[in-house]
Amino acid sequence: MMNRTLVFGFLAFCLAPVNPAACAQAAGAASPLPQRETLSLDEGWSFHLGDIQPDSFPGGQGVNLYAPDITYHGAKAGTAWGAAARGYDDKAWRRVDLPHDWVVEQPFDEKALKQQGYRPRGIAWYRRTFQLPTADRGKNIELQFDGVATRATVYVNGSEVDHNFNGYSSFQINLTPMVRYGEDINTIAVRVDAEHTEGWWYEGGGIYRHTWLVKRSPVHIATDGVYANPVKAADGKWLIPAEVTLANTGAEAASALVDVAVFDAAGKRVAGARSAPVSVIPQGDAVAKVSVTVAAPQLWSVDKPTLYTVRTTVLRDGKPVDAVDTTAGFRTIRFDAKKGFLLNDQPLKLMGTSNHQDHAGVGVAVPDSIWDFRIRKLQEMGSNAFRSAHNPPAKELLDAADRHGMLVMNETRHFNASPEYLKQLQWLVRRDRNHPSVILWSLFNEEGLQGNEEGMEIARVMNAVVKQLDTTRPTTGGQNKGQLGPDGKANPKNAAQVVDVVGINYQTDEYDKIRAAYPDKPIVSSEDTSQVMTRGEYTTDWNKVVASYDEVYSDWAATSNARNSWQAISKQSSFAGGFSWTGFAYRGEPTPYGWPSASSHFGALDLCGFPKTEFYVRQALFVKDKPVLTLVPHWNWQGKEGQNIKVLGLTNADTVALSLNGKLIEEKKVHPFQMVDWQVPYAPGRLEAVARKAGREVARFAVETTGAPVALRLTPDRDALAGDGRDAAPVTVEAIDAQGRPVPRANLPVEFELSGPGANIGVCNGDPNSHDPEKGNKVRIYNGLAQVILQSQRAGSGSLVLRATSAGLKPAETTIKVRAVPALPTVAVVAP
Repeated sequence: MMNRTLVFGFLAFCLAPVNPAACAQAAGAASPLPQRETLSLDEGWSFHLGDIQPDSFPGGQGVNLYAPDITYHGAKAGTAWGAAARGYDDKAWRRVDLPHDWVVEQPFDEKALKQQGYRPRGIAWYRRTFQLPTADRGKNIELQFDGVATRATVYVNGSEVDHNFNGYSSFQINLTPMVRYGEDINTIAVRVDAEHTEGWWYEGGGIYRHTWLVKRSPVHIATDGVYANPVKAADGKWLIPAEVTLANTGAEAASALVDVAVFDAAGKRVAGARSAPVSVIPQGDAVAKVSVTVAAPQLWSVDKPTLYTVRTTVLRDGKPVDAVDTTAGFRTIRFDAKKGFLLNDQPLKLMGTSNHQDHAGVGVAVPDSIWDFRIRKLQEMGSNAFRSAHNPPAKELLDAADRHGMLVMNETRHFNASPEYLKQLQWLVRRDRNHPSVILWSLFNEEGLQGNEEGMEIARVMNAVVKQLDTTRPTTGGQNKGQLGPDGKANPKNAAQVVDVVGINYQTDEYDKIRAAYPDKPIVSSEDTSQVMTRGEYTTDWNKVVASYDEVYSDWAATSNARNSWQAISKQSSFAGGFSWTGFAYRGEPTPYGWPSASSHFGALDLCGFPKTEFYVRQALFVKDKPVLTLVPHWNWQGKEGQNIKVLGLTNADTVALSLNGKLIEEKKVHPFQMVDWQVPYAPGRLEAVARKAGREVARFAVETTGAPVALRLTPDRDALAGDGRDAAPVTVEAIDAQGRPVPRANLPVEFELSGPGANIGVCNGDPNSHDPEKGNKVRIYNGLAQVILQSQRAGSGSLVLRATSAGLKPAETTIKVRAVPALPTVAVVAP
């Protein structure tokens, strides 16, 4: 049995390439800068949907073929055949930029996999060519893929160099021995197999995260090689015993040391130290260790996510040869069997959501700024925690969580103790162990073996692997059964026995028993709720839509709507909190219906990020520092005059008075969890609520009967974009009446025209039953709302103008400023 309290005090880092200008400024000297280059490889890939047989093109050196014999010559280094060959002609292929998800581009097909969202998947090829200057000879050259869905085989210059069988893990390839220099052309070919699936939700297909080419000294900091495990001493000081993995791809053994410096947000150096020299053998690695004392840093928290920069520099003979900057946040976390979760020694209930990684219009090829948008929307709801279900997230999501103060349960994809899958787990921990936002490692989700000895032993091995790499965060698992034995006491052979924090998926009616069975272990609701609703619908049609009254939920959990679930969690004062299913809706797993539903009806927000009723329920439950009041539903019920309409008052106040057209209907006391509702005979006009706390008015909210739509309105999430070819912003599309009020029941087609330095990269409306294309210049407003995502152009500047039209309505126009910014360092596209 483990100790009652788990205590972790640490500084967390997230790895990023060093900024040479910042390095020079910090060093305050004219010494030569480390020559690390991190170059984007996203631009200019050739793409072919469908497989290509190896015997379609003989391999070899392109024009110097020995013989068309695939069994002999095709087995030699550099002589791969077919689309993997250096000389293969891909001029007729489509050109795409990454990230890219080809599945979201496909039409819906009732015969395709239901759980993957009824879209064809298949196999595809990507190719990219580039050159390296002769000055790069002797450097370490590394190719990095942040994510390929789902299985990838990579070829470089006709040699098969890597296989990756996890669509959620990054992987790196040392190209140093195989690249060519000068006028010679290097060729990367990637065969992507998305017929294979890893989950029961939409996973997309393609090279859907970023790619990079990194050039650095032969003696360098290994990828994900910076780690720190600071301990807060009894005297209140922070010690950072940094560990830096150095690699050597040179021909001779090398001696090197590392300098670790800490800078505050203003760029002022506040601490630093140097390690002793370490020797690194050729093609080997070594770990340099150094302890840095940081006095009284500002703490990172959900309310004030203060970040520092840690610069790690490799020195040889006193000269810098490589450097990496890391974003750092100082904070302590503690999971306690009696007090729940504590951040910086203060109790904090985890008000979390579980989320998949696809978004409207773009599938899983999510722009970096859309991760930021999604985190901000969840925080607007009052959420402070995010579970990456059921796989490692994009690193850009964690960067956004660090910046905004969102806590993260980081989940691995595979529950497996074999070498291949432990390697995937090790990668996850190494990559993400430095983010201040990450507070939990989740080892599994609802595994069939979780409740027996085999599952317990798998979890034991995985837990030990995590502890070898990070002792600063506890482990957990999303366990939906098996914690209890037939006698209602702790099952002696189940995964909960060996993880640090007992995770409970659903099982609300077993909370008390599980708490009693594990008195010395912290507990978290790792998944709860499973509320289903369709945005803007208030009458259930059991073929395709679910009323948005927080009343319908899946049958695998008792009392599993949003209000009941949070009430059950809140009653457990020792629980760390919970993670609802889900924050955002997602494609695939079309629950509670199948076709024509192609995405789930789960989510407090729809695919686009438009709030559903659950959003306002949770806002009222989670937000404590300001008044919250919302009325549901809208008040456009033509044809139902005199009929009762159920009205919800979602608030954190004490009482709510409801009036229709100035006449008081009733003032009611608010239940702290169930809140308040009325049955109101419909009459057009204004339905208004007044919320009071301690007898004092704190908020008003009204819904009005609108007129017919007469015009469109466009509202961008942000009014400016960086002209880097990556920055993107969603634009909300609405139909409004003559008084400028959104028409909540509007369902009508819209067309777009775009001019200026940018592109429309996707459209959607959040309708789980929609089979409309998500690429193109047309969208259908669904229950008053639709979304188009605009992305800046590389080296763009000026005005990006979006115009929307719909027959019979006044057009709308909006302008987003595109600001010129320094170009992202990029590998130039070279024609073969």
